[in-house]
Amino acid sequence: MKRFVLVFYIFTIFAASSQAKTYREVFGGPSNLLPEYASIVESLDFKQGPVTLAGANAKLNVPDDFYFLGPADTRKVLVDLWGNPPHSAEGYLGMIFPTRYAPESEGAWGSVIDYLNDGYVSDSDALTTDFDELLSQLKAATAEANTEREKRGYDPITLVGWASPPHYDLATHTMHWARDLVFGKDFSAPHTLNYSIRILGREGVLQMNFVAGLDQLEEIKAGLPSVTEMVRFDAGKAYADFQEGDKVAAYGMAGLIAAGAGAKIAAKAGLLALALAFLKKGGFLIVLAGAAIAQFLRGLLGRKTPPAA
Repeated sequence: MKRFVLVFYIFTIFAASSQAKTYREVFGGPSNLLPEYASIVESLDFKQGPVTLAGANAKLNVPDDFYFLGPADTRKVLVDLWGNPPHSAEGYLGMIFPTRYAPESEGAWGSVIDYLNDGYVSDSDALTTDFDELLSQLKAATAEANTEREKRGYDPITLVGWASPPHYDLATHTMHWARDLVFGKDFSAPHTLNYSIRILGREGVLQMNFVAGLDQLEEIKAGLPSVTEMVRFDAGKAYADFQEGDKVAAYGMAGLIAAGAGAKIAAKAGLLALALAFLKKGGFLIVLAGAAIAQFLRGLLGRKTPPAA
């Protein structure tokens, strides 16, 4: 069973540069993969400490319990190691992994990091949005989109419900929620957990997407404070730094959940046909992308774990 371990870490200084380590330094020896794959993982720069997220006005401080891979190395993992199509790895700021797993490990999970530069997202509707109604809309849109998905030869997706309902933390300006999803028509098959975190900034939203089995839900929820503690926006770019005249996003919190990164991720993974459904209700546009990221990170587009030597 995969395990998701997040260790609490508080950082105070970003002045130092990140520390890049080799595969052998992090995992204590060479990879046991076949040479063509071993050369990939042993070429990666495993970064810890302060890491700048280019274009996101933010930094991570990566503790020893995690490692960060930059955009180029993220592409190597997603495309060369996990076998996803090249266009699926475009535009990401990087990935974060726990150091207990090498990227080629069967139990490895990785959080893709992205940034949505749509402007300041008002949180005025965060405590008043009817998330049960939103869930009903998402379920209906998913079911409607399945007709087109199946015409194109894809399995249907069923949104079972919230694995964890949307929750907004006023102190950290962080929204998180999780979907319980089933791919295909066999409801006895293991469900997929699509856990999403959105950290609001003055000019956009930092996005982190975790994918795991539904049985890992409590582990992930317990680790959320540790995840958010790793992020700090640059001076003047935090949510509280908003000033009149700044660019404001065209949607609020409900729209962030419904539209957010979904369509972007689906497009990157070449899976827009999986979940293309547009629905206007309650004054916001829903662009339903189902859980394309679930297939994406689980390597269902290709081989995730290369053969060992």
